[in-house]
Amino acid sequence: MSDKPEKKESLGSFAVFCLKLAVIVLIFRSFVFTSFNIPSESMMPRLLVGDYLFAAKWPYGYSSRSLPFNAPLIPGRIFGSTPERGDIVIFEHPIDGTDYIKRVIGLPGDQVQMINGVLHINGEQVTKTRVDDLVVPIRPEGRCARAEFVQQVGEGGFACVYPQFEEVLPSGVTYNVLDFGLDAQDNTMPVIVPAGRLFLMGDNRDNSLDSRFPAEPGRGIGLVPEENVIARASFMYFSTDGNAEWIKPWTWFTAARWGRIGRGI
Repeated sequence: MSDKPEKKESLGSFAVFCLKLAVIVLIFRSFVFTSFNIPSESMMPRLLVGDYLFAAKWPYGYSSRSLPFNAPLIPGRIFGSTPERGDIVIFEHPIDGTDYIKRVIGLPGDQVQMINGVLHINGEQVTKTRVDDLVVPIRPEGRCARAEFVQQVGEGGFACVYPQFEEVLPSGVTYNVLDFGLDAQDNTMPVIVPAGRLFLMGDNRDNSLDSRFPAEPGRGIGLVPEENVIARASFMYFSTDGNAEWIKPWTWFTAARWGRIGRGI
């Protein structure tokens, strides 16, 4: 007897399985969690280059931006809600549509200003306290933001040692920021956030193109429309220091920053 019908049935079953799996993954990524990897140092110290995280899509509602390729299947935004101060959000750049990640600092109606490197919200100074330096080993072919922060650690090793501070928002949300000293962006005019917009900043205050800068492709983001927000950063599922090589599988494990994996954000 020929086994061709059985082979056709097996192939058909496998194809159906793959289709179902693709639909499940599509639904999961569209409405539950999406993944994001950190490409820059703008969110240090909380997030480092080489961190991979999951971001929850349901907290702020759904729009066409929730779907692959921004498929226009959802009119406007449904189940929408405004992020809270202190949330770390994934959003689309207002001009070029690139995915960015920043922290929510100002909500609609807030006045936001930087004075000598200190954040002020609605005229009140945000508490900023010096804490231990952030020590980050220099990645392969990497460098520190400024030469003055390079220090030798151990025998022959070098790291970036950055000044670190703790900020406490009026709501009580606490997080750490980096501050390299006074720069142009450390003094800004007061900005009142209009309805439907958000003032977002990177935790690496002197190495972040954020709402302190006008929206330009690949640069500042200006005041970001709430509708551009896609998801809230939730937890890390992997982190690597950049020393792994594909042709050396054992380095996949030695390069992993195990202490960061599984951490909430």
